[in-house]
Amino acid sequence: MINMGACTAVIDDGKILLTKREDFEVWCLPGGAVEDGESMAQAAVRETLEETGLHVELSYLIGLYHRQHSWNGRAIHASCFAARSVGGQLQGQVEEVLELRYFAPDEIPSALLSGHGQRIRDALSGACGLARSHNTPPPFDKPLTRQELYAMRDQSGLPKAEFYAQHFAQPGDEPLEITKPRHSP
Repeated sequence: MINMGACTAVIDDGKILLTKREDFEVWCLPGGAVEDGESMAQAAVRETLEETGLHVELSYLIGLYHRQHSWNGRAIHASCFAARSVGGQLQGQVEEVLELRYFAPDEIPSALLSGHGQRIRDALSGACGLARSHNTPPPFDKPLTRQELYAMRDQSGLPKAEFYAQHFAQPGDEPLEITKPRHSP
């Protein structure tokens, strides 16, 4: 089974918009799952509005990202689009977002959702039309439901971000180094 996802890199005045997730207290690009009957582009726009309160216009496809294994045993295919805000009011989704703000490239937090470090690097470097694949081992011995994952997190006694770092850190999640832009966002 494959999970489909989409996210946006909303860049304004050289800064990129990130959201801090409630479930693991890590930062990520706004985005989420593609719903039935929806394109990846439509999902990126919808998820950005839901999570940030911003209406966005997609500029171009930064890249397609694939990970063979995830916590639920499914492969993940995700798209990342460059976007610009065209309206709305910056306001986080209460159920999922603890905080949201724009970061300069040298201010990007280290606690990032797995795989998002590469997407942020790609977005800030002006990349477009990429295809990246990460064939990493699954983080757990068996696939978990979301409820099992959250129960494991809560029973660990660790802060949410530390639990996440111990179980989900992947190659490519290293600290960010931004290279010269190839495409102006």
